Amino acid sequence: QLQASGGGLVQPGNSVRLSCTASGFTADYYAIGWFRQSPGKEREWVLCIGNSGRAFYSDSVRGRFSVSRDRAKNTVNLQMNNLEPEDTAVYYCAANRLGFCRPTGTTADFDSWGQGTQVTVSS
Repeated sequence: QLQASGGGLVQPGNSVRLSCTASGFTADYYAIGWFRQSPGKEREWVLCIGNSGRAFYSDSVRGRFSVSRDRAKNTVNLQMNNLEPEDTAVYYCAANRLGFCRPTGTTADFDSWGQGTQVTVSS
C-alpha cells in the first residue's frame, strides 16, 4: 500500500513537501512515480525515482521539484518549490516493481497506487 500526504493550500512562489509512505513492501526496491490530475484533465506524469536513485522529471517541474528517499521511513518525498497556480492538482504516488523509470512515464508503468493528496496554489 502507498499513502500520499502533505498537501494543502499554498501561496504562489512558496513550497510544500509531499510524502509517499509504503507499507507491506520495501519502497527502496521499487521505482516510485508521482502523478497529478486536475479537474477535467488526464493524469499527468510528474517525475519518477528508480531504485538506483536516478530520477527523471517532466519539463513542467524540472528545476522546481525534487524527489528523495527516506529509507528509514520507507518513504519517498516530493519537494515542490516555487509553486505556480498551474501546479494545483491532486497528487498521486505509484510504485513500479521493476524498479526503473523511463525518462517520460505513463500510468501503465506502475502497479500500485496511493490515494491522492490535494495541492492548491492560490493567493
